[in-house]
Formats: sequence, C-alpha cells, structure tokens
Amino acid sequence: MIIVTGGAGFIGSNIVRALNERGRTDILIVDDLGGGDKFKNLIGLRFIDYRHKDDFIKNLDGLQNVEAVFHEGACSDTMEYDVNFMMATNYEYSKELFKFCIRKQIPLIYASSASVYGDGKRGFREEEACENPLNPYAFSKLMFDRYVRQFADKVKSKVIGLRYFNVYGQQENHKGKMASIFYQIYKRMKLGGGPRLFKGTDGYKDGEQKRDFIYVKDVARINLWCLDNAVANGIYNCGTGHAHTFNDAGKAMIESMHAKMKITYCDFPDDLRGKYQSFTEADMTKLKAAGYKDGFTNFVIAVEEYCKFLEAGGYYALGRA
Repeated sequence: MIIVTGGAGFIGSNIVRALNERGRTDILIVDDLGGGDKFKNLIGLRFIDYRHKDDFIKNLDGLQNVEAVFHEGACSDTMEYDVNFMMATNYEYSKELFKFCIRKQIPLIYASSASVYGDGKRGFREEEACENPLNPYAFSKLMFDRYVRQFADKVKSKVIGLRYFNVYGQQENHKGKMASIFYQIYKRMKLGGGPRLFKGTDGYKDGEQKRDFIYVKDVARINLWCLDNAVANGIYNCGTGHAHTFNDAGKAMIESMHAKMKITYCDFPDDLRGKYQSFTEADMTKLKAAGYKDGFTNFVIAVEEYCKFLEAGGYYALGRA
C-alpha cells in the first residue's frame, strides 16, 4: 500500500493519478476535505481508502504493509500568519510521520517549498546560506527541512524532501487565491477580462517579475522518480531551472485560449511588500547530479494542455487524461 497525504489536494491528487497510470490503486488517501470542492479531485482517481488527517496521525502504528509515503499534506496559505497553527500543521504533524517512517523503514518523500529562499537574493541552492523565509508558511517548511537534515545520513530508510517552485496545472481549482497565476488568469478570461498582473516592483517592470513555473505533471514524475531510484537522503529543488515572466504566462494563456485580449496591470498590494518573491529560479544541479534526466514539459505545450483540461471540465475523470 502507498500512502499519499494531501491526496485530495493539488499536487497530491496528481501523484495519485500518476500512480494510477502505473496500475497502482492500493493507495490510502489522507486529507481534510473540509468545505468547498476539494472532494471533486478524488472522483477521477482510484484508491483503496480515504482517511481524515487527524484520525490517520493518531493511528499510525496500526498501519500494515506500507510500501511508501508521499507527504503532500500541509497548510499552504502563504497569507496565514498564525505561526502556532502553521507549526502544528506543517511541522509537528510532519515530525510524527517522519518518526513512523523511520521506525518502519518506509520511504518518505515529502513536499518542501522554494518559499524557504525568501527574496532569492542569497540564491536558490539547497544550502543554509540561501535560506531566508519571509512568512510563517515558509518558516514551517524550513523548520521541518532542518529537522530532517539532522537525521538524513543516519537513518536506514529513504527520506527525500522536494522544494517545489511555482507549480501549476490540473486540479488546483479548490485553491482559491492560492491557485497559480494560470488558473487565476483562466477564471478572469472566462468572465470576459484579460490577464491582469502586478505593476513593476523590486526593480522589475510591469509584469516582468519572474518565477520558475513547473507543470504539476512534472512534479508528480519527479516524486515517482525519487521513489524508483537510489537517491541519497536529503533536500532537492523541484523546479525547471528556467524562470519565465508573468507577462510570458499571460501571453501563453491568451494564445492557448485563442483570445483577443490584452494584459493589464494593477497596483502592487501593500500587504505583500517585503513578503513577495519577485524572482525564483531553481538551481537543479543537485537533482541532476542524483541522476534525474527526464527533463520537463515545454512551457507553451504545458499551458496549452492545461487550458484544454480546464475547458474539458477541470477535473480528472476515470478513463480520461
């Protein structure tokens, strides 16, 4: 059995989908469906059982025949400023799961975040010298990374942390304001408006802020690659290594939707000043050195595929890609 925490969420549900494509359905999904439409992410997936995250963590030692754990569950709201809540949800919970996997010698592949690099002025390498979190979410992710680093070379089981850069793609509908810029633009375009981006900030011109956008299918593929291969324990960046501007994103959406619209710009929000990443670009040297050679989906092709998916209903369906 394979466990996917956050399996009803954005990246988690894509990992489940990738496992399904391998013929694996012996999957336990752990999540908190709460309110909203996140449950729709599960309709097109095949799995053996679902468990609420609180019930799951209380009964870890009762689990049998666990082959691997993909830990994607977390509070990912970068605008949540209750640090105690963040630490309980993203740090303490993860520690309990880590200890379980170590006791049982079960591979653990978990979601870290490129947000730990802050404004990026120190670089984007998997090194302490580059780490400078700007919000409680990033801080909670960094604290667990540091916890894992203490034991990574001392334990017998596989423990891999993947620092996700700016992920976009299928099944992020439920994320609201935390959804990618691509989904935000899509929703606006469906209402008749063109892409609206931030005006210049941090020395960048309007819409020229740059992010390392990575397609969620590539993220799922990297997760499974880490499970399949002999990768040294530790933290690895999970981006493409190539940044695109937000203007690039807007233009790609307009072209993919075959729309005749223009990009407009709005004032940069005051509440994001000093807390916003105007530039991200993964240093992928470490993952490539570990043997990853599968590459990444072409940016334009990925955006086109994502738009077609959204136009077809926006959720996976059994028997349909």
